[in-house]
Amino acid sequence: HTVIEPYLSEQWFVRMKPLAEPAIKAVENGDTVFYPGRWKKVYMNWMTGIRDWCISRQIWWGHRIPVYYCDDCGEMFASVEEPSRCSACESSAIHQDEDVLDTWFSSQLWPFSTLGWPDENDDLGYYYPTSVLVTDPGILFFWVARMIMIGLKFMDRVPFKDVYIHGVVMDEKGRKMSKSLGNGIDPLEVVEKFGADALRYTIVNITPMGQNLLLSMDKFNIGSHFANKIWNASRYILMNIDSGTIEGEKYSIMKKDVIDPGELDTADRWILTVYEETIKKVTGCLEGYRFNDASSLIYEFFWHEFCDWYIEISKVKLYGKDENDRSGAAGMLLRILEGCMRLLHPIMPFITEEVFQLIHSLTENGEKKSIMISQYPVFNKNNMYHESKERIELLKEINYNIRNIRGEMNVPPELKTAALIKTQNEYTRDVIEENKDVVIFLSKLEKIVCGPEIEKPEKSAFA
Repeated sequence: HTVIEPYLSEQWFVRMKPLAEPAIKAVENGDTVFYPGRWKKVYMNWMTGIRDWCISRQIWWGHRIPVYYCDDCGEMFASVEEPSRCSACESSAIHQDEDVLDTWFSSQLWPFSTLGWPDENDDLGYYYPTSVLVTDPGILFFWVARMIMIGLKFMDRVPFKDVYIHGVVMDEKGRKMSKSLGNGIDPLEVVEKFGADALRYTIVNITPMGQNLLLSMDKFNIGSHFANKIWNASRYILMNIDSGTIEGEKYSIMKKDVIDPGELDTADRWILTVYEETIKKVTGCLEGYRFNDASSLIYEFFWHEFCDWYIEISKVKLYGKDENDRSGAAGMLLRILEGCMRLLHPIMPFITEEVFQLIHSLTENGEKKSIMISQYPVFNKNNMYHESKERIELLKEINYNIRNIRGEMNVPPELKTAALIKTQNEYTRDVIEENKDVVIFLSKLEKIVCGPEIEKPEKSAFA
């Protein structure tokens, strides 16, 4: 074994405690906030136990330390500009220190040195401080903490309000992806097989805030299946809307900020309520950097509320003979579909842009406008109808029970049967009576009878 002997040498150090104290206070006061919050403790542990920083390196490449020595009088002095003479004796026999700065010394200046500092200019005034820094946990102290310290020192303000610490992408065995292991996934291959939107959605959806990501090729089916669902639902809706330009008030429900409740039935008020709730929750998740939660909320609403329930319920009116019912259903379908595309666009930009263009080719006289410059959905409390939400949840429960009976008795889907519901609850009877056509359609019934005195037929199944 080779013996390693410590070697004493002269190095340059920066006294860190005076720099660390304001940076500790800045985080304690909430001037800079860490996401996830647990990284605040790691930051504090580093900063409260901080040691002086050796900034000199004995390598060829880097920023030379701006310190000069006089060969005649031995004077040592620092200078921003390269000097021609000694500051003490005016001798021209001077030389610069051969050491270079630690790479993190120059990196810590990045938030303001790239904007023209120390000169005051518009860029520096506009972009410093910025809103958020996204970074790896491995450089929390090396870079993030030092940027905060040096920003407070020279700019008297923290360089960023939020610090988002992301996880690391690993293979399905929990190993870090690297060239040496050959366990990486080529994103171009993913795009070729699943599509760019599927890649983007999957990565966002399966990565909790600040957690490492275990990734394998088959995981991208999550995003692929969702993209297919979006496309198929969009095609169905658009195929069932009148071709050509939608004019006048025919589909006015789509565009109104606040809709007259008289224009809506129970299902319309319900889907509008759940949609507004989704907007509020998704916005909260995005503001808190919980991107995976935001993606899951949109998925759950679009697939399990909008597609599984509202689209099916809307068929009662969409396939009916009443023109007002048809246009009302179409307007609400378009409203929710278009809103979902705007809600989802930051995660899945390509399919949402395509669907958005298809919708607006019908509703805007062919005028082209990118979804990118459209307003992101904003929660509107005036479109909330909590009672309608309760009524639809009751209808769902009734439908589940009828379907379960049909399944247990092996009743084929094409065979229409009668459903008898005995209940003393006047509210339940009112909900069923109001939405009788919907229950009959969803449960594939011939008829439904509801009352307090109904007798169970001899040859029947019950729940």
